[in-house]
This record gives sequence, C-alpha cells and structure tokens, in this order.
Amino acid sequence: MRTMLVDRPGMLSTLQDTGRLGHQQYGVSVNGPMDEWSHRVANALVGNPEDAAVLECTLNGPRLSFSEHTLVALCGAAMNVTADGQPVPYGRAVLLRRGVVLDIGARTAGARLYLAVRGGLAPEPVLGSRSTNVRAGFGGFHGRPLHKGDHVPLSPPRRGAPALPIERRMVQSGLPMLSALPVDVAQPARREGVLRVIPGPHWNAFTASARADFERRPYKVTPQSDRMGIRLQGPALMLDHPMELVSEATVFGTVQVPPDGQPIVLMADRQSAGGYPKIGYVASADLPLLAQAMPGDELYFEAITQADAENAWQDFEERLQHLRRSAAQALES
Repeated sequence: MRTMLVDRPGMLSTLQDTGRLGHQQYGVSVNGPMDEWSHRVANALVGNPEDAAVLECTLNGPRLSFSEHTLVALCGAAMNVTADGQPVPYGRAVLLRRGVVLDIGARTAGARLYLAVRGGLAPEPVLGSRSTNVRAGFGGFHGRPLHKGDHVPLSPPRRGAPALPIERRMVQSGLPMLSALPVDVAQPARREGVLRVIPGPHWNAFTASARADFERRPYKVTPQSDRMGIRLQGPALMLDHPMELVSEATVFGTVQVPPDGQPIVLMADRQSAGGYPKIGYVASADLPLLAQAMPGDELYFEAITQADAENAWQDFEERLQHLRRSAAQALES
C-alpha cells in the first residue's frame, strides 16, 4: 500500500475533501476545505478529480515522506517548503522520489496551505466524505489532525495507466525532485481586504448607522477565529429593535451578529443551524480570500446584488476550468 509517513505533524494538518454533504439535517457539519480555490487547484495540478482529499496545513506544516515516487502540488498560503533541502515550487506538479523528505515550515503569507497527492489521500470515508471533523472526532485520518508516526494511505495508481512524462524523466535523471511546467494559479483579481457581501434576510432589521458602518468601516480578524467561524471586531452592529428568531440551517459565508454586535462569518466547520440575525452572506467567490486572513488583518465589506455574486462565481468557475485544462496539458508535456 502506498503511504505518506508523518515525521512532524505541524500545528493543524487535517485531511479535507469537498465536504460531507447531505447530513446537516442530522446536525452533522459539512467540513471540507476553508479555501476552496486552493483545494481545487492543487488537485487539478496533479490530475486528481476535484473531490479528492488533500492535506490542509494551518500556519505551519508537517514533515513528510512517501513510500513510492509521488506527484504532489502546493497551493494557498506561502510557507517555507523544501524537499531534501531544495526549495519546492508552488503552482506546479512536483514529483518526489521515494523517501525524499518534504518539509513544510512556517507561513510567510496567508494562513492555510494545501498539499495534493496524485491519487488522493485515501482513508476510509465516513458518511461519504474523507474530511476531518475534529470536534466530533470522525472522518479524515482517525478523526483528528495528523500525529507524528502516522502512515496515511494513498489511493493506488489507476491500473494500466501510462507513466506521465515527468515520471519517465525522473527514472532517467536520478534527481530527487522534478517539476512539471508552471500553470497560472492566481485567483481572479480582487481589491485586497475587500469582501463582497449579499445583504441578508435581516439587513433592514439593523439600524441605519449599523448598516453604514458594516459597509464603510474596517473589521479586524480576532485570534478567536477558527475553522468554525471568523470572528471580527469593529463597530458594533446593533438591531433597530429586539428580535426573536427561529434557528435555521447555516451556510458557508453567513455573517451572523450575536448580541454584542461583533459579526462572525461562518466557515467550513460551522454548526448545522443558527439563530443569530444574519446581516449578510459573503460571496462564495471571496470565501478563499477570507480563509487566508490572519488575526489582526483588517477586512472591509462591499454590498453587492445576488446577480453580481452569481457573476463572480461564474468567473471563478470559468477560471478554474481553464486552469484544469492547462494543468492536464502540462502533465502530458
């Protein structure tokens, strides 16, 4: 069996696929990647299907090696990454020889890096997903972040699949590491620190000054933020009058406002239902930017229409599909 050996686990290294869908009515969180763009791009670079499980590394990463020659790709936060001491490039497929040590160090920008392995990380799925639910203790690798000494199973290569050109070159070269052609993995251009938001069902229940502050004043990411929610600090968002709300299903990007007026943006590990007023929803195309925010970063919200958000998502998807085609061509070159 092909495996990934963990010599150092990093701060919070968990397996994540596209998420555990269809179970929120039973109180089961979706989980999945915080940064969908980087997750999907990393998979594309190594020729994986989009729902393959990858490793999400937070703030600093693990030290790993592989039992067989393995094609990997790195996307997301910038971290100091080496393979047997050589810098590893981002945004392209990299073939590592068996036993080469991949060392993912401390972040230099962003919060979360994604490591995809050709074939995917492949422990047994739980409720149809390999995503790790740390709070509930299931999914991923034994329901927890990686530990030193773990041997994480990898999917076997497809039977009869021909060797990639990069694999043939490695056999001939004897080098510990080879990389495929670079692919442009940049997200669609956005103003730094600005998140587009669709006004929520309780937008008009907030005071006029609260709505103005939400659109014009900065909100700072707090250290209490995690995979469940990004907690923000800034001008308090107060209701025009008290409200009694029935809890309802939550979605990725919901901006809830608890009684203290400090907004919380619900993220990948969000609870299945919530009852706080919802002032808005961060546009799906901008959630990867939020996922890379660090405590102390300042964020601004820009209200847009539903149609604008849908157009932004279409641009997001079209760019991803173009990138997937480019990555496939790079692997075959």
